This record gives sequence, C-alpha cells and structure tokens, in this order.
Amino acid sequence: MIKIGLTGGIGSGKSTVSFILKEAGFEIVDADIIAKEVLVKYPEILEKVKVEFGAGFFDWRGEFRRKEFGNHIFRFPKQRKKYEEIILPYIKNEINDKLEELEKKKTSIVILDAPTLIENDLHKEMDYVILVWVDNNTQIQRVRSRDSLMREDAINRINSQMPLDIKKDFANIVIENNDTLAKTKEQVDLLIEFLRSI
Repeated sequence: MIKIGLTGGIGSGKSTVSFILKEAGFEIVDADIIAKEVLVKYPEILEKVKVEFGAGFFDWRGEFRRKEFGNHIFRFPKQRKKYEEIILPYIKNEINDKLEELEKKKTSIVILDAPTLIENDLHKEMDYVILVWVDNNTQIQRVRSRDSLMREDAINRINSQMPLDIKKDFANIVIENNDTLAKTKEQVDLLIEFLRSI
C-alpha cells in the first residue's frame, strides 16, 4: 500500500485539495476528524484536560468549550505543547489502526490528510509528501475570514505551525494555492494522474 501524506498550514486550502482527491475516489484518513473523534471515544482525554487546564474550559453542562480552549492554547505555545502531549498518542494510534485496516483491505493508495504531518514526524512513514502552499498574507486573510478571528489570533494560529516555506523542504510535491480554485484544480488533476500511474 502506498502511503501519501497531504499537509499544509491552517488556511492553506489543504481541505479543498483533500476533498477533490476524495471525490476522485482516493481513500482519505483525516487527522482532524480523528482528533475530534478521540475526544468522544476516550473520555479520559478531557478528564486530563480538566486537571491540567482547569474546569473553566467546560460549560455548566460539562461540555468542552473548544473554541475558547483553542484560542487559549494557540496564544500560549507551552500550553499547546502540554495539550498535544495528552492527545497526540491517541491520534497516532487511531491513524495507525486505520492504515492497518486499509492495508488488510488491499487498498493500493491511502492519503493521510494531516496539518501537522511533519511536526509530528508522520512524514517519515509516508512514501510521498504533498504540501499545499500559500503565501503568508493570503493565509492570514483566509484564516480570519474562515474562523471569524482577530488578526492577532489568526497570526497566533499560523505561527503555532511550522512555516510553510520550511515544510517545502520535506515535500515531494507542492501545490500552490494562492490563485483561483480553477488553478488549484488544474494542479490537483495532474497530481491525480501521477497517483494513478504509480
């Protein structure tokens, strides 16, 4: 089974590329979906969050206030690191389980869609790494409009990830997503041709 890592930064358009690949019939393992699923599947994660970060990030019903918590950990890198140490082992285990499952089904190509693929060393397990790249100003604008964030909050979130220009050094294929959706789709169509030929 050929494993393809698809990565980018927040607001780079990685989800759009992932959607086009899914529509083309490729198996996608989405790390963001897994990150949400593990919170439901393993209640002990949020128990640990309550102990480490306090009950203030939970409402009166005990529901996790995800957006407020997100803004907090992106503002304070040490806090984000602490949260990642809690949740990452669960995410990695689920990813590995899904990949093993697909391998048993004799899937020929699987695409792991993960924003922090490189930061968390998952790229080392991939046969190819695809990066969706965008310039910094476009990235800030997209994050602000998508998540209704103040400029400072958008920059904090972007800065919490490895810069896209550094990620380029780890990528086999770069999709430039500064332009129109049509231009991006042209590049993804070429990528699909390549993936079908390997």
